[in-house]
Amino acid sequence: MEPILVYGFPEGSSMGLVAALEWLGRPYRLCRVDMLGEMREAAYARINARHETPALITDEGRALTETMAIAAWLEARDAERRISFDSRSPEADRMHQLMAFVNTGFTGAFGPLWAALEMDPPEPERQAHLRAFGRAAVIERHDKLEAMVGEGPYLVGDRPTLADAILVGVARWLEFHEVAEVARWPRLAALRQRLEADPAVVFARAVEAGETPRGSGVCLGHVPLAEVIERFGG
Repeated sequence: MEPILVYGFPEGSSMGLVAALEWLGRPYRLCRVDMLGEMREAAYARINARHETPALITDEGRALTETMAIAAWLEARDAERRISFDSRSPEADRMHQLMAFVNTGFTGAFGPLWAALEMDPPEPERQAHLRAFGRAAVIERHDKLEAMVGEGPYLVGDRPTLADAILVGVARWLEFHEVAEVARWPRLAALRQRLEADPAVVFARAVEAGETPRGSGVCLGHVPLAEVIERFGG
């Protein structure tokens, strides 16, 4: 069977993994999940007990969770090195370094902003403190990543890789939370502009929005969440 990526909307970090699957060029399917509704229901725990996305149903029918684990699964199957590098190369080391930074400190910096947004019932004073703390943390992490970005067109080398995929799903949160203008970080701004114009990313954003774009042809369609839970839920 083809792997099935369970990805979330709105604004899910998993959008970048959809782009990675397009770049990889191997057949796959998708399962679109409302993170504000379906993901929070009890049945979803059969796919991910932490009620999070992304999740991957592997070609063996196993549910795999956590972005870095899914990225490692894709890398291990990237025989043509379309989204990764030889595991012993300096490029692979740099890619893993950037993936780890983006998936930990960079992504985590947005945590207080999401907590403030989703607080129910609202607590205005606490939310204001969370937003102030979160904005400062996001700016500091952007400063760090700007210093890490090289002179090349992508994070590593001359083509998009798993590092770019992990970044592109999260980087747009800067504008979503109205933290700052991306132009404040010129290298990141240029990288994001290049990635966001990439056909695979355009496709990923369109399916996230509920559209039915054509893509490269390797996506074989969507599987309903109820079917994924029934067939593969633990």
